[in-house]
Amino acid sequence: MRLNSRNDKKTEGQIEKLLKKLTLDEKISMIHGAGLFQTGAVERLDIPSLRCSDGPMGVRNEFHNERWIPTGNHDDYVTYMPSNSALASTWNRELAYQSGYVLGEEARGRGKDVILAPGINIKRDPLCGRNFEYMSEDPKLAAALAVPFIKGVQENDVAACVKHFACNVQETDRLMVDTIVDERTLYEIYLPAFQAAVQEGGSYSVMGAYNMINGTHCCENKKLLDSILREEWGFDGTVISDWGAVHKTKQAAEVTMDVEMSVFPDFDDYKFANPLKEAIAKGEVEESAVDNKVRNILRMMFRLKMIGKEKDMRKAGVYNSPAHREIVLRTAEESMILLKNKENKLPLNRKKIKKIAVIGQNAAKIHSDGGGSAEIKALYEICPLMGMKMYLGGNTEVVYAPGYYVPEKPKTFSNNWQEKSLDELENSDIGLAVRREGEESPDVQERAEVFRKEEEEKAAQKENDNRLIHEKNVRLFEEALQIAKEADEVIFVGGLNHDFDSEGFDRSDMKLPYEQDMLIEKLLDVRKDAVIALIGGSPVEMPWRDKAETILWSYYAGMETGKAFARILFGEANPSGKLAETFPAAYDDCITAKNGQSGIRGSIRLSEGLYYGYRYFDKERIAPAFCFGHGLSFTKFVYKNLSIKQEKDGNKAVRVNLSVKNVGKLAGAEAVQVYITPITPKIDRPVKELKAFAKVKLQPGRTGKVTFILNRQDFACFDSENHAFTVDPGDYEILIGASSEDIRLRGICTLV
Repeated sequence: MRLNSRNDKKTEGQIEKLLKKLTLDEKISMIHGAGLFQTGAVERLDIPSLRCSDGPMGVRNEFHNERWIPTGNHDDYVTYMPSNSALASTWNRELAYQSGYVLGEEARGRGKDVILAPGINIKRDPLCGRNFEYMSEDPKLAAALAVPFIKGVQENDVAACVKHFACNVQETDRLMVDTIVDERTLYEIYLPAFQAAVQEGGSYSVMGAYNMINGTHCCENKKLLDSILREEWGFDGTVISDWGAVHKTKQAAEVTMDVEMSVFPDFDDYKFANPLKEAIAKGEVEESAVDNKVRNILRMMFRLKMIGKEKDMRKAGVYNSPAHREIVLRTAEESMILLKNKENKLPLNRKKIKKIAVIGQNAAKIHSDGGGSAEIKALYEICPLMGMKMYLGGNTEVVYAPGYYVPEKPKTFSNNWQEKSLDELENSDIGLAVRREGEESPDVQERAEVFRKEEEEKAAQKENDNRLIHEKNVRLFEEALQIAKEADEVIFVGGLNHDFDSEGFDRSDMKLPYEQDMLIEKLLDVRKDAVIALIGGSPVEMPWRDKAETILWSYYAGMETGKAFARILFGEANPSGKLAETFPAAYDDCITAKNGQSGIRGSIRLSEGLYYGYRYFDKERIAPAFCFGHGLSFTKFVYKNLSIKQEKDGNKAVRVNLSVKNVGKLAGAEAVQVYITPITPKIDRPVKELKAFAKVKLQPGRTGKVTFILNRQDFACFDSENHAFTVDPGDYEILIGASSEDIRLRGICTLV
């Protein structure tokens, strides 16, 4: 993404003039943190600090400049937005744009220049603790939603910082884990969303990831940052390190890593601070390397109207506006996924319900204040229980029981998890050297012993928690089952929370915690018509799913979760969310269970290549619990009139036309999905791959026409030998579906 305004040359000239006026000390101050979330300013030249903030679910609260302790003010409450997983479940580009716009406007309203979002890493393994921050297992879907999201953010003169570049597939050992990946897999799976973010979305900045790729840390990776990002994609924006992701001064200085950030207050000792100045003085690093970094920073500042003649024209933002909350509500409604509705139990008729039993901790829990750097100081958050009570308005008795026990984990700022995670970096680097060189030292042995003791303490704590949970659950189960027997309707709201979905660690399994499966089984024995609703950030096993008649899934859907939840339960809103990832029946069905799951230390080899998620389930003919793209509605849609025409344009390959009719009695929306299947591929290809989608909203009885243009690139695969995408001539099947398994229409096109 390069400057394309009429003032390109003029802006570049201004950058060069400023660069000549800067001293080495001033330039160095601009390329590293001078605070936990800001770089240094050059006041004599009117160059401000870059002020950054997490994150993808809203602008994070203010911290002291040198300490990971909140300032404690009451002016930093913000709109709590749906997670990227929730947003992706809408399959709605317009909502992606509007969500980005809200985030950008709130960031600007809080005085920020860079918002560290969106997160678009591919969901390779359901156990990754940070999956709730990411969009999809599919690169096409992630790219399609990231682009409008970024545009929405940046319309507010705030830079999106798309993250984490690249192949960040786990949290365990995240600071030094080496992701081993072949070139075809890299280009077809893990890079496309980032390429779209840069070339189509025009992202002003990119965040370098913690991990290594094929032996080199991402923030020091010449192939990743110079060859791919800068040369192949033409990116001329700013590359910002993840906080603490720069390890070696010389290596990071000599690639296009522009800004080093970390979590410690020793700002002058950052790799891009005094160590870099010393390296330049010794002749180990050229000062021109610093100049290139400053150019990229200044270019972004001009784009954001932070400097230059347009400075007074920079947009002012706003946060906590009613308009923002309305967008959050609409996004939450469209994100919720009706997985099962066997007897058309939903929607419920509130006029016929005198007493409703609501069971489960997630009915009354809020989630905005957890998850790591995605945590939000929300203006408010409506939980499902509150949402139902607000909706029912007192005419229906609502009886609540927690159902299961969740151990309290008090939050403290005396030992911040972010600083601790970087302390572990030193241990990891030493451990890496030992693994590679076969060395061992008393220091390494001592650190290894500390790690072992910590793991033993965690295991002992988990065992103690499980014992306490079981003891408490005896009474809680009995209470829940009793109110279930006495109510007209029963709604269970369980799932995960940010003790499991969080930055910094991965889940150990895909099971529901706190003995919830046991409770659900008992509950369904008492009330087979109970509505089972789950909230979480990534898939869970549902061993009782055949027994349950109705299952509703919600990701962390923001401050209006409870209101959206109630509107769907009682039919004020028609669910239209679809899964942006596969829900396996059991974790053992995943390729990652057999081939390097999240949680491995040292290195993780992506030897499955293209075959993870629905691609793997298709290839091995394994039936998931709920497939990629699945999601039900209260109405029904009929697909018909498929036509496929060859396009004469050299880049455009095929025009696909079809019609979709709402044959039910309610207005609704359908995410129509297009997959392609090569019929006689010359090389190994997935059974099918998502290549296009559109969300169609229709009133009852109405028909909508849908058109897709598939470009030649949609039929291409990466040729590693020639380092280029190529299209094999031949026949391809075009599949039109309501999900990856529910294929409604089929046709064939021939590429020459």
